[in-house]
Amino acid sequence: MSTEMEDLDAFRARARAFATANLRPAKRRLTVGLLRNARTDEEELAEVAREREVQRMLFDADLAGICVPTTYGGQGLSPAHQRVLNEELSDREYPERFQSPTFAPILAVLLEFGSEEQKLRHVPAILKGDEIWMQFLSEPSGGSDVAAALTTAVRDGDEWVLNGSKVWTTGAWWSDWGLCLARTNWDVPKHRGLTVFLLPIDREGIEVHRIEMLNGSKEFCQEFLSDVRVPDADRVGEVDQGWTVGTRWMVHERMGKNSPFVTVPVGNTGTEGASTPVHAIAAKAGRTDDPRAQDLVGEAQMLELVGDALKRRVGKGIMTRTMSDQSSAVIRLFAGRAMVRKTTIAFDLAGATGAAWIDDDDDLVEVGNDYLMRQISCIGGGTTEMAANVISERVLGMPRERTLDKDVPFRDVPRVAPH
Repeated sequence: MSTEMEDLDAFRARARAFATANLRPAKRRLTVGLLRNARTDEEELAEVAREREVQRMLFDADLAGICVPTTYGGQGLSPAHQRVLNEELSDREYPERFQSPTFAPILAVLLEFGSEEQKLRHVPAILKGDEIWMQFLSEPSGGSDVAAALTTAVRDGDEWVLNGSKVWTTGAWWSDWGLCLARTNWDVPKHRGLTVFLLPIDREGIEVHRIEMLNGSKEFCQEFLSDVRVPDADRVGEVDQGWTVGTRWMVHERMGKNSPFVTVPVGNTGTEGASTPVHAIAAKAGRTDDPRAQDLVGEAQMLELVGDALKRRVGKGIMTRTMSDQSSAVIRLFAGRAMVRKTTIAFDLAGATGAAWIDDDDDLVEVGNDYLMRQISCIGGGTTEMAANVISERVLGMPRERTLDKDVPFRDVPRVAPH
């Protein structure tokens, strides 16, 4: 690539030509709602393999890592170029599983905190489709309080030995690497004794167990780490300073689709809820002439428009440093609550078929399950309650919530005994 930044019009023409010549038309899938159980393991693994191929095609066409520095295999272009690519991929297949959490937040964390060796080793591999990453963050005992991690890392010469458990890791069973937050010091307050590590998921001592949900989905996983040895070269950031990494980690996670590192075709909503637009649900339910249905469709469209405008506004503010990076919590809060409302609207429009359907119901299939699972959008990726706290305390400057464990060594913090 030339050292001079590529003209947006020329870039658009190049992206359009690539998409037309190489990418298959997107298929509306009834599998992309809220953790729907509509594919076999073999079908999912085939989709993962195809997305690796697509990611490699993007890399070979100089369309991977638009905002990633060229030193690490990216294009060194601007968020405006990423937006153009997203527009030109509309209605085309794309490597969906790479976007979250591999590109955001993990790629962003590696670029910001990784050593030069780590960036040279992993960033090009991610851009080529060779590595899919997961977050080893949440724990069975911690909920949203990720700083209360109990997974331990003990120094042993040039290695660390990790023991503990992580949970709610979507897709860990087909992924390659994990970004893991572990406790390295119990004698300081909880935020000061954490360290971040990189580890391959197939490393000896890691067991991945799939969690079966009520609807049959097994995408969530729990990982058990037993004497997992990690070289110190795979430590990210300074020892006991993992919360410095973690704070930015959360910022990048809350950015979601608005991250400049993420590629998501414009108009795609497949990873955020029901796979069918509400106007299609209204049509299938025979309610297009119903005034109430029209109001609901309009409300859903309004939420889409506001959400898109909000993401662009906050994203620009953070990029230009006119807004705090913690403002990403505004996007997280709105997206979670808006998705709950849009899923509720879809269920309302579906009527009785939302509660009981047959395969021939097409656009109305699984709407009821999406409704029952709607709160996932306010839990996964950090709860909306946590986002509201961030907004109040770190964006608006309101008084911090009182905590009883401040300045208390973590080993002295009372914990519920395991059952």
